[in-house]
Amino acid sequence: MTYNIPEDLQGLTEAEVVVSREKYGYNRLESVKKDTWINLLIDILKEPMLILLIAVSLIYLLIGDYGEAVFMFVAIVGVTAISFYQDNRSKKALEELEKLNEPLSKVIRNSKVIEIPTFEIAVGDLCITEEGNLINADGKILHSNDFSVNESSLTGESFSVFKDNKSEDNQVYSGTITVSGLAVFQVEKIGKETKVGKIGQSILNIKEESSPLQIQIRNFVKGMAIIGVIIFLAVCIFSFIKTGDFVTSLLSGLTLAMSVLPEEIPVAFTTFMALGAWKLMREGIIIKRSSIVETLGSVTVICTDKTGTITENSMQLKHVYDYHSDKVYEQQEFSTKELSQVIDYAMWSSEPVPFDPMEITLHKVYEQTQNSDKRKEYQMFHEYPLEGKPPMMTHLFENEQKDRIIAAKGAPEAILNVSQLSEEEKNKIRGEIKEFGEQGYRVLGVAKSNFEGNDFPVKQQDFTFEFLGLLVFYDPPKEGIKNVFQQIYDAGIKVKVITGDNADTTKAIALQAGIKNNTPAVNGSEIAASSKEDLMKISENTTLFTRMFPEAKLEVVTALKQQGDIVAMLGDGVNDGPALKAAHIGVAMGNKGTEIAKSAAALVITNDDLEKLVVGIAAGRRIYANIKKAVQYIISIHIPIILTVSLPLFLGWVFPHIFTPVHVIFLELVMGPTCSIVYENEPIEKNAMQKPPRALTDTFLNWRELTISIIQGLVITAGILWVYQYSVDLGNDEVKTRALVFSTLIFANILLSFVNRSFYYSIFESFKNRNFLLVGISLLVLIFLLIILYVKPVSEFFSVTSLTTIELGLVLMVAAVSVLWFEIYKLIKRVSKK
Repeated sequence: MTYNIPEDLQGLTEAEVVVSREKYGYNRLESVKKDTWINLLIDILKEPMLILLIAVSLIYLLIGDYGEAVFMFVAIVGVTAISFYQDNRSKKALEELEKLNEPLSKVIRNSKVIEIPTFEIAVGDLCITEEGNLINADGKILHSNDFSVNESSLTGESFSVFKDNKSEDNQVYSGTITVSGLAVFQVEKIGKETKVGKIGQSILNIKEESSPLQIQIRNFVKGMAIIGVIIFLAVCIFSFIKTGDFVTSLLSGLTLAMSVLPEEIPVAFTTFMALGAWKLMREGIIIKRSSIVETLGSVTVICTDKTGTITENSMQLKHVYDYHSDKVYEQQEFSTKELSQVIDYAMWSSEPVPFDPMEITLHKVYEQTQNSDKRKEYQMFHEYPLEGKPPMMTHLFENEQKDRIIAAKGAPEAILNVSQLSEEEKNKIRGEIKEFGEQGYRVLGVAKSNFEGNDFPVKQQDFTFEFLGLLVFYDPPKEGIKNVFQQIYDAGIKVKVITGDNADTTKAIALQAGIKNNTPAVNGSEIAASSKEDLMKISENTTLFTRMFPEAKLEVVTALKQQGDIVAMLGDGVNDGPALKAAHIGVAMGNKGTEIAKSAAALVITNDDLEKLVVGIAAGRRIYANIKKAVQYIISIHIPIILTVSLPLFLGWVFPHIFTPVHVIFLELVMGPTCSIVYENEPIEKNAMQKPPRALTDTFLNWRELTISIIQGLVITAGILWVYQYSVDLGNDEVKTRALVFSTLIFANILLSFVNRSFYYSIFESFKNRNFLLVGISLLVLIFLLIILYVKPVSEFFSVTSLTTIELGLVLMVAAVSVLWFEIYKLIKRVSKK
């Protein structure tokens, strides 16, 4: 966009920016604290699993078992490395998101208008702010054009204030909103020194609330930790009473504590959320907080704007209706003399430097059809911004000879209401409006007025207007939008259209776009007049909300939330801010969205493509499902570890310490990456977007799901303990029995990781979803198992011995039976659904 800015406003040079930054710093409310790798490492070493490992290592050192101590120290390095890799990966992903979430500001430097990240604004910079922008520093206005600002964030007063460089208060303040026009201001204060910075320091100390899923997972892990402490004490006491050996009893207790503690789950949750947000960023979906990913999968209602979201926002002027000749003109007739006045006043009622697609079109049509271009002769000296229910706007221009032009345009109903027409004439024009609206056209009314003197009415509606005609725009639905809405409906999500347009146009466009609707449209005035109970019913049953204003949009979003819906609100304008903020997920458009909309939203779609929201919802569902799979896998595989460690001890079997800390920590090293790396990489299941959304209040793992995981774990335990007893019955020693039991558990772990990829589709169907990480880690675990069994120094260290081919086949068969029975359960589930 070109800006009509005085040539003497040249801005800072690069050298001056450096000097200013050295003196005043960056435009931030707080100094950025970056986590160093040392901080990350210290946080990791505070983890309970690491503390247990360190304790076991020290015990081995004290009793002179140096081999086990060295292994434990290696395990500490291994667990720390995995956690460090995951934490660092998550941190980098979140840093990338933060960079993209940083708003841009326009400044003049070296006589050029450039965009810079807001935190780079320096004291002395010349900043440009225009309609819809958030002002990001305090400063003094040097130049303006019909500039008004909403300072409610500082004053609490919601009305706009017109300002220029000659005003008594010619200052602008960070955190306020540009309502109309344009201003260039010189930055005087940034960051903590701004007015809002001094007021808002306490805001920085407010912690972000935990999501329901975070709370549920935290409580689950706490519960498991408490169980671990109880079992640890029970085993220590029981073993000590039985053997009188304190060190062995302590090691047995610590072994069991390690087997109970599900430390992989919090790591998995953080990793899934951060990497999920990062992957969406690469798709063109910028998420403000990684926890939003979880909420995305639960969306039950999408409230969408019409213009630019459902439609192309191309705004082609298709017809013009001239009131005086009572005739509708086509595009090829726009140069007709009869239309001169309508097109003339339509242009004057637009912004002098247009950025709205309709106003850009009107300026172009004016250029193409008018004999003489008078735009340079006239200056706007007064403006009534777009307001009212329904809305209209009025511009007042004057030339050097003091000739005036007073032009208005807006919703046809608004223009008719202020025009000097009889009711019969109004009804006739309403018939024309309805006919255009039913074809999906967007209609604006145009009027003119005359006024002597400068004692202008407070409200634009108080002028005496002469009705001139109608502008008929066509904004066609986006290509492929029908398919997008079909995907949304298939996913069990409702769609509501919330627009400022009239009912007929909205209904026609909704039909063309494939939006399901069998109820009459409701307008903003009806919403405002409704009781709380009526509003709940209206918001639930209505699809099309028309002639909506900010308060009405907010009312609808709030009513839907109160009914338990998870609401995604799509918007792009200043007026959408309250509703975007109130929705569970506010979605702003990256291209045509105002800075206000983007700052209020939780998610920004960079290319304004509604299909990206479907991609986001699918990602949310995939991530939630994969976290559940990971947790269910952890529960299922922990049960046999816990019971194999504890039952031989409690039941007084011949080999009470079949697993030592060495074996448990090896299994933990296997389970950690499987849980947090492999399952995070698992693709979405093919039926995920054909299911209704889950309720956000649902328990993370319901009793049925938990029961399935427990049964899986118990069946694996039964298989392992059968191998134990079978080996004892054959007269095998402890080393051979341990090798058989350990191998069975490793094979069961690998098979379980494949089986639990889906709790509905067969293992063969899941293979179609390629996950090279799962295959890679499974092969790596098998190689490690073979090394443990067949490389003598390693097998001696693990206190196992090599197995024959028949023995290896036996443990593989037992593992397969104890895990693959679940495929029969899934088959029954699939058959019963048909």
